[in-house]
Amino acid sequence: MDRLLNTVRPYAWGSLTALPELLGQQPTGEPQAELWMGAHPGDPSRADRGEGPRRLDELIAADPEGELGAATVARFGPTLPFLLKVLAAGIPLSIQAHPTLDQARAGFAAENALGVPLDAPERSYRDANHKPEMICALGEFEGLCGFRRPAEAAGLLAGLAVPGLAPVIAPLEGEDESEALRGALAAAIALDEETVRQTVEALARTLPDGDYAPYARIAKDFPDDRGVVTGMLLNHFRLRAGEALYLGAGVPHAYLSGVCVELQANSDNVLRAGLTPKHVDVPELLKVVVFAAGAPEPVAPVRVGATPGEELYPVPIDEFRLSRFALDGADREIDGRTPQILLCTEGAARLTAADGTVLDLARGQSAFLPATGTPTRLAAATTGAATTLFRATVTV
Repeated sequence: MDRLLNTVRPYAWGSLTALPELLGQQPTGEPQAELWMGAHPGDPSRADRGEGPRRLDELIAADPEGELGAATVARFGPTLPFLLKVLAAGIPLSIQAHPTLDQARAGFAAENALGVPLDAPERSYRDANHKPEMICALGEFEGLCGFRRPAEAAGLLAGLAVPGLAPVIAPLEGEDESEALRGALAAAIALDEETVRQTVEALARTLPDGDYAPYARIAKDFPDDRGVVTGMLLNHFRLRAGEALYLGAGVPHAYLSGVCVELQANSDNVLRAGLTPKHVDVPELLKVVVFAAGAPEPVAPVRVGATPGEELYPVPIDEFRLSRFALDGADREIDGRTPQILLCTEGAARLTAADGTVLDLARGQSAFLPATGTPTRLAAATTGAATTLFRATVTV
């Protein structure tokens, strides 16, 4: 077992207080957005095995089967297939979508062939992997996800009587759903800067409360961003603590506020559509987005086996598996056939390896468990104290 030393990414949309509170640290006064736990080369976790902290990706590269297990390497290759995060949104993230595996491989190769540096701001593909993801709310969490039905979106926009929205409404009146949504998104992105400024100003001033309230907040946070219009094509959702949402390739989404655990394939590929000063690659975005209407469907956890303790959030892929333990005094046991990251989000957890080694995790701390093949016992570090532990692994 390795206690992980993790990096916090300070994106501008991050909360000022949520991650410091989780980690038991003083706020820095700067936004702190994402806590990364894993072996992505962009910000790998580090582990100290007696010779000082070493990058987790380097430890895995030195002995892939010893760290990941033969079955995981055979199925996914010699790298950790997932990336675990805690995401803390103070203001909305960019509207975005993620590529399929084939699209990621082709896009990454094409940008490499053009000589685009990996850290270039105009780069769309920073690795050759897809990025399906699951979020699980740690409190109330709010976002946008998936297209509204064209008729619903047209009615929503037309009812505001804002002239600048007319080019976006027109395509929505077509009979083919896919083409209607494609045309509306393309029209929203193509609005000229002055039309965007006037339209968003009008929306911020006139949007009523109720169903429109989230979009009114976005308009005030992003007064010159065409993503405000794009966002109104998407469904609004709220998750309560413990509820989850799975997002596959091509689904447009934006997280608006709250704190969640996020588990995803080991990738940082993002195609943006607005609510950001970063690069928007319109042709690639329109290639990646799936133009189909559909409301987000929260994923409820299901009990694993007959014994209470572990609750699994089902997903249709094998690269990651997310579950949650409510540790109430009784020991739980997890097998060691796959690589795992354990994250404590409430209370304090005690991990006991088969050889008797003990590792305590305070709130906000995490551990990497190599695929040794031996079980690990989990318990609350303090008897009777409410303790929540998230488990990230793979299915092989």
